[in-house]
Amino acid sequence: MKEKDYSTSFQVDQTPAEVFTAINNPRGWWSESIEGVTDQLNSIYNYHYKDVHLCRIKITELIPEQKVVWHVLDNYFNFTKDKSEWKNTKLIFEITKKGKKTELHFTHQGLVPEYECFEVCNEAWTHFIKDSLRGLIMTGKGQPTPDEPVESFNSQLVDKWNIEQ
Repeated sequence: MKEKDYSTSFQVDQTPAEVFTAINNPRGWWSESIEGVTDQLNSIYNYHYKDVHLCRIKITELIPEQKVVWHVLDNYFNFTKDKSEWKNTKLIFEITKKGKKTELHFTHQGLVPEYECFEVCNEAWTHFIKDSLRGLIMTGKGQPTPDEPVESFNSQLVDKWNIEQ
């Protein structure tokens, strides 16, 4: 039996345009440690959390007020045997109008229970999507992780990703 991808959703009173704008501001809800453009089709940006997690993401779909898709081009975890577990997964944000409400459905396609990071990532996504992104949409204030220097990572990996940008 194939396990399901991580998925969650919520509804808010704000418009699809407001939800779309908030998604495209991951520094406001996910992490202040993001380098690069996060709101243009085909742009690539880097995310990191301390020396624990580093990933390189490309925006592959950007349909105003409807859908955002991020493709994880490369990934590094310091706590898993397979350091690249997220590589070639997709982060999918789907926005729909439900009566007077706007629904956001988030799927991390490829993040499945077989992954060593699944439990930790499940808890993190639940917080960042249902608490932080939802808060940013509803109040203008999210709960992103604070900016931290990336120097603690393998400098060759960081340099390689910066060159490829």
